Amino acid sequence: MSFADKTLTCRDCGTAFTFTSGEQEFYAQKGFDNEPTRCTNCRQVRKQSRDGGSSYSSSGGGGYGGGYSSDRGQREMHTVTCSACGKPAEVPFVPRGDKPVYCSDCFQSNKPARSNSRY
Repeated sequence: MSFADKTLTCRDCGTAFTFTSGEQEFYAQKGFDNEPTRCTNCRQVRKQSRDGGSSYSSSGGGGYGGGYSSDRGQREMHTVTCSACGKPAEVPFVPRGDKPVYCSDCFQSNKPARSNSRY
């Protein structure tokens, strides 16, 4: 079956959006009979309100697929002194003081070798 891009009108915001041939093929593979009635932005807003604003979100592909959202923001980093070499380092956790904290170089060299055995 051959698909061609279609221009549709969003039922929420009234803007025109393209229902691409790739999206149409996806709909056909999933057995969906109806065309989308909302643009990508309105679908995303509706999904977030339905999901209670969870941190999960669709990613790419016109609102298809799954994954983690990049809405999480920048990770808070904490400056520490490396327990091995004494250089300053940044880590994504608050050190408790009861365990050594290493810079990335020292961490790589002090990392214990992993065995392939699960038991």
